[in-house]
Amino acid sequence: MGLSASLYSGITGLQAHGDKMSVLGNNIANVNTVGFKSAKMHFEDAISQDMSTATGIAQVGRGVQVGAIYADFAQGSFETTSESTDLAIGGSGFFIVKPKEDESTYYSRAGNFRFDKDGYLTDPHGYVLQGWQVQKSSGGIATGDTTTASNAVRTVGVPTDIRLENFQSAPLATSRVNMITNLDSGDASHATSATNPYFSLFEAWDGTADPPLGDSLYGYQSTIKVYDANGSSHNVTTYFDQVTLSNAGGKKVWEFIVTSQPNEDGRLISGTSSFATSSAAGLLMTGTMTFNAAGDLTGVSAFTLKSGVSGAGIKTLSNWTLANFSQNGLPVLTANFLSTSNASFTDSVSPTTIEMNFGLSNQDLSGSGITKGWNTGSATISNAGQLGTDITDVSRIPNFGEVEKSALSTTSYSTGSTTLFQSQDGYTAGFLQNVSVSRDGVLTGRYSNGQILELYVLTLADFNNRWGLRREGGNLFSETRESGDALTGLPNSGGKGSIASNSLEASNVDLAVEFVNMITTQRGFQANSKVITTTDTMMGELIQLKR
Repeated sequence: MGLSASLYSGITGLQAHGDKMSVLGNNIANVNTVGFKSAKMHFEDAISQDMSTATGIAQVGRGVQVGAIYADFAQGSFETTSESTDLAIGGSGFFIVKPKEDESTYYSRAGNFRFDKDGYLTDPHGYVLQGWQVQKSSGGIATGDTTTASNAVRTVGVPTDIRLENFQSAPLATSRVNMITNLDSGDASHATSATNPYFSLFEAWDGTADPPLGDSLYGYQSTIKVYDANGSSHNVTTYFDQVTLSNAGGKKVWEFIVTSQPNEDGRLISGTSSFATSSAAGLLMTGTMTFNAAGDLTGVSAFTLKSGVSGAGIKTLSNWTLANFSQNGLPVLTANFLSTSNASFTDSVSPTTIEMNFGLSNQDLSGSGITKGWNTGSATISNAGQLGTDITDVSRIPNFGEVEKSALSTTSYSTGSTTLFQSQDGYTAGFLQNVSVSRDGVLTGRYSNGQILELYVLTLADFNNRWGLRREGGNLFSETRESGDALTGLPNSGGKGSIASNSLEASNVDLAVEFVNMITTQRGFQANSKVITTTDTMMGELIQLKR
């Protein structure tokens, strides 16, 4: 019984070392496989046979068997590539991929993804990478004493297929214009008015003339291109002129008007007649700027046309009331731009609401003594017509309830009028040019209109027992009862690794270690073979005892 048992012990040794050689061979075969995790095999002894002896129970081993084969999830080195959709995870976690027409879920460390013809970001098997869609933020407008705050949400819903269904960036209407200038304090007044010098430009503007405002009637002008909801561009010009006052108390006042091209003014008079045929065509806002003796901006007033005005009333100052404020504390105007390709005027043109920033903002939209955010002092001034009743009292000019000055604001120094800075936040439609992925897993698209839009956030998964995952081939793993459920989350948070774009994680197979293991495995196999041959010799000797 003893000799035959040693034969079988040798056989188990051959089988176990053969299995280990298979594991080593598979590791070496995948030395250049993207994201491959090498395997390590552990032996354990087989069941022992109990024997009774005079001193107690003794045990004789019956060989060896495969104890466990574990994946080695050590970090592999990164290989730099030229593709932005080649991704590598630095740290813990797995990419989540799913077949398009199947509910199965797989996990992988191989990040060689590409967009297919349908816009899906897929691995070489056509399985789609999973991620959260990014929700864009929206803004609000303050009307009177109420403010609607914006609600920005970074991600929306549950992880879904990453797919670019539209390779075009939708246009965005301009919602803010920053117009920062220096207005020459030594400049004289160009436009004059016998009744209301604060609104000489307003009175001089004639939307039916060409040009609507002569060059000799203003001190300075600055033009910026803005966009409507359809992505069409329009020129918005702000004209400035200094107001001559008999008793300004060391202060300087400049009037301004914000205008568009008269033939692009799609507003309607009382819902029927076109603005474009009136003298007020293109007039969007009028107001004043007040500067102290040092030339710093200390106050801004702004007026816009109230709704429901008809006929000649659109050029009547009393119909131009204090402008509403945006949630950012800036006065807003509303324009109905007509696209240049539109040959007719309709009331279906989407209005564009724009906040004007000259360098001051209002931090008190509902404080004591405030009317629609405006501080009108001791007098009750609600429209532009009332402002002209006392032209020498600069303190009567409406101002923001609680003024906050920006780091960059309009000035009035004696250095010549110039535009210091201007910008707007709208843009036309654009086409996708390339994509990139940040270390936080944010998939970003870059478009021909200069926009950079966040589209998706990659979803990573991890497991309480990643060694319990099942290999499915093709660099894929699936969860099992032993691994536990997937723990999903954002990259670079919650213990999950960061994302490296233009990189692939190489196999973590260490050839030096594998070759050493091959040597020891080979010697182990040879030794077990020797057990069998030696046992055979011993059995031969046993047979030779009787001839």
